[in-house]
Amino acid sequence: MFAYLPHTESEIREMLSGIGAASIDDLFADIPEDIRFKDRLGFEAGASELEVCRRLHSLSKANTEAVSFLGAGTYDHVIPAVVPAITGRTEFYTSYTPYQPEISQGVLQAIFEFQTMMCELTSLDVSNASLYDGHTAASEACALAINSTRKRDTILYSATIHPYTKQVMATYFSDLPVKLVEVPEKGGIVDLEAVKELLDDQVAALLVQTPNFYGFLEDYAGIADILHENKSLFIVSSNPLSLGVLKSQGEWGADIAIGDTQPFGLSMYFGGPSVGYIAAAEKLMRKMPGRIVGQTLDEDGKRAFVLTLQAREQHIKRERATSNICSNQALAALATTVYLSTLGKEGLKEIALLNMQKAHYLSERLLSELPVQLYAGQSFFNEFTIELPKPARQICERMEKDGFFGGVPLHTLHPQYSERLLMIAVTEKRSRDELDRYVECMKGALK
Repeated sequence: MFAYLPHTESEIREMLSGIGAASIDDLFADIPEDIRFKDRLGFEAGASELEVCRRLHSLSKANTEAVSFLGAGTYDHVIPAVVPAITGRTEFYTSYTPYQPEISQGVLQAIFEFQTMMCELTSLDVSNASLYDGHTAASEACALAINSTRKRDTILYSATIHPYTKQVMATYFSDLPVKLVEVPEKGGIVDLEAVKELLDDQVAALLVQTPNFYGFLEDYAGIADILHENKSLFIVSSNPLSLGVLKSQGEWGADIAIGDTQPFGLSMYFGGPSVGYIAAAEKLMRKMPGRIVGQTLDEDGKRAFVLTLQAREQHIKRERATSNICSNQALAALATTVYLSTLGKEGLKEIALLNMQKAHYLSERLLSELPVQLYAGQSFFNEFTIELPKPARQICERMEKDGFFGGVPLHTLHPQYSERLLMIAVTEKRSRDELDRYVECMKGALK
C-alpha cells in the first residue's frame, strides 16, 4: 500500500502557502492531539488490491454483531428489499442535484413525492426537499421562526428535546443575535406552566418534541393558542413513525413540523446519513430553507415537475437566502419515499402499532420482574427510559457480551443525566424470543 496523492510536492507547498499553512498537519490543528491516528494502517508496502480486500474483510469480522435495542434517534427497523433496489439504480445513485430541471424529471418527481408524503404525515401545507438530519431541521426551523416574526430574537426550547439538537442549535446561532432559552422539564416532560411564564414579546417560537428524548409522549393541548396569542410560532419535532398512530404536529396546531426520517427505510449506518424533514404552514413558505419542487403542465399538456422555490444561497443573492445549507439528502430522501410508498397508510399504521405494542410488552416484563423503574412514569411510543440500580454503561457492557446492545446510557450522551438511566428502543424487528431473552440477559447483568 502507498499513499495516493495526485499533487506534486511543489504544488502542495504552493497551496499551503496560499492559505497560510506551514504543513498539511496544520490543516488538522483543531483535532486534539491525543485522538489523531499517527501510525500506519498496517498494510505491507506494495500490497495488491486483492490482499487489501482480504485484509479489510478480516478486520470487518471484529465488528460486534448483536440484537439491537439502541435508539435515541437512530433505530433498527426492517427495510424492504425494494428500497435498496431502487435507490441503487444508477439514475438515482449517481445523480447529484437538479440544476437543469427540464432534464431532471425523475429526481424532481422523487423529491415532489417526498414533500407530499411529509405534508400528509404532518398535516401541514408545504414541505421542502429535505435537510441533513433532524438536528439541522430544528436549527433551520428556529431560523425560519426568527425570519418570520418581526423584531424578535428569542427561541424557547424544551429541556426534553435531544441533547444533540441543543448542541447543534447552540453552534448554529453562536455568532448571531439570537437568544436560546431552555424551558425546564417537569416529570420527564416539558413544564408548560414555565412556558407561559417565559413568554414575552421577544419570543419568536417554542420548540418541543414528542415523543421526547426520553421516549415519552407530551400533551400540547391548548399551547398553540397561547403561543399564537403572543404572536409566537409553535415548532414540534416528532419521530415520523409515531405519526402513524399518534397526533400529527398539525393536529397540535404547530406552525412548523420537524424531525428525522431515519426510521423510514434508512439503516443505522453507524450514525448516518439520515434525512431531516421540515414542513410548515403555507404562510411561511417563502421563508422555508432550501428548495421546493412543484408540478405543472408542459407545452404538450403533460404533467411536469419544476423547482417552484429556490431560497438557497446558491440560487439567489446570499443576503436574501433563507439558509446557507446548499444540498438536501436526495438519495436518502428517496429511500424514505420508496419505503412509505411500499407500506402505504395502513402499513405505516400497522408498523407503528407493532413498535408500540412490543415496547410496552418489554417494559411490562422489565418492571414486573426486575428491580428497575420507569423514569418519571410517563406514557411512551416505542422507546422508554428506565432507572437501574447500577450504572447503565456497566449493565450494557455485560449484556453486549451476551449478544445484546442493551440500550443507550443517557450519561454517555450528556453528563447532566444520571449514570443509572438507560433508554431502550423496541422496533417491529424484534421478535418475542428476542424480547424474552433480553429480560433474562438483563437479569443476569443485574446480579
